[in-house]
Amino acid sequence: MSSSSAVSGPAPALRRGDPGFRPIAIGLFFAGFTTFALLYATQPLLPALVGAYGITPGEASLSVSVTTAALAIAVIPASALSERWGRRPVMIGSLAAAVVFGLAASVAPGFGLLLVLRALEGLALAGLPAVGMAYLADEIDGDHLGGAMGLYVAGNSVGGFGGRLVTSALADLTGSWRWALAGIALLSAACLVAFAAVLPASRRFRPSPVGVRVLLAEARSHLADPVLRRLYAVGLLVMGVFVCAYNYVTFLLLGPPFRLPALVVGFVFVLYAVGTATSTRAGRLADRVGTSPVVLGAATVAAVGAVLMLASWVAVVVAGLALLTVGFFAAHTVASSWVGRRAEHGRAVASGLYLGAYYVGSSVGGTLGGVAYGLAGWPATVVFMVVLLALAAVTAWPLRPSPHSS
Repeated sequence: MSSSSAVSGPAPALRRGDPGFRPIAIGLFFAGFTTFALLYATQPLLPALVGAYGITPGEASLSVSVTTAALAIAVIPASALSERWGRRPVMIGSLAAAVVFGLAASVAPGFGLLLVLRALEGLALAGLPAVGMAYLADEIDGDHLGGAMGLYVAGNSVGGFGGRLVTSALADLTGSWRWALAGIALLSAACLVAFAAVLPASRRFRPSPVGVRVLLAEARSHLADPVLRRLYAVGLLVMGVFVCAYNYVTFLLLGPPFRLPALVVGFVFVLYAVGTATSTRAGRLADRVGTSPVVLGAATVAAVGAVLMLASWVAVVVAGLALLTVGFFAAHTVASSWVGRRAEHGRAVASGLYLGAYYVGSSVGGTLGGVAYGLAGWPATVVFMVVLLALAAVTAWPLRPSPHSS
């Protein structure tokens, strides 16, 4: 039995203010940072990859899409491993492997090998997102889970903007996207050390080896739940919008009429910072008023932001991207925390299904957004994003009951 599961009996779930609450929240914050920093490391480098390999923006975006697609494929098996070996060991091992593949990608001689290594990086990272959600659902009291999940997602947002900002700055200062990828992998290694040092062993987890039949049965059970199906669809749709926006806004700002310097464009990823505050507050708001109203409001805010990005003024485009970011993080935080509450068994599998859908949305949204961009430019990309947000709102609308009553 792993040390993470060596408990003599079920310990009480932690509430905000309890001694063990803060180390868990801080540890998962570092995990979220590392995951997003590595997962989307090539996103700010897409224009550089276009220039280096003579490929289209849509083809360059595959360096992001293959990583998220691989994560989506492997997230359920990784979740099952955590049921056998424990949450903490799987998360630490996953991040360590991802750092190694991230360093290898920085020296890949060709674009094809780069895609292979980025896919392997996604497979490695699969052991963290769903397992982290399940770890929180195991350890944190349901009435306080939204706030804790919000801090975890806040780590995602800080990793998102911090990782992309560091990558952009390194690429600009060194003139090499390779040095940029190596730098973010080394920063992620430091965050991994902090994560392993801070995150406590599980107190409430008990190992329950999951065979293939049991795993499939749990997956079927969760997919049979209409509430969970809608939550998975919401995650897929809003993530598709989010990745699409950040994949192609760099091309928009680098080209006419803006023609901003590459380093300045890199700073748009600082807008991820608004997700840090938004995610935590949205989680707490959902704890009070229920998930559905927050998701509907978030989708509306994101759609307004997308439309504003059609403007010909930089300030308005940036403001629109900020609103879209706020809407995304709010919707993702409350939907993911509701999954943890709703699943009464097989929480890692339930979370894995959510994250699988979430990263399918990333891959499909990022790629199809590139197709729209190639066919009709930025306006077509905005229309694509608004359609996805409308579908997310329609999907969330029937979710009227409070998650506490589920």
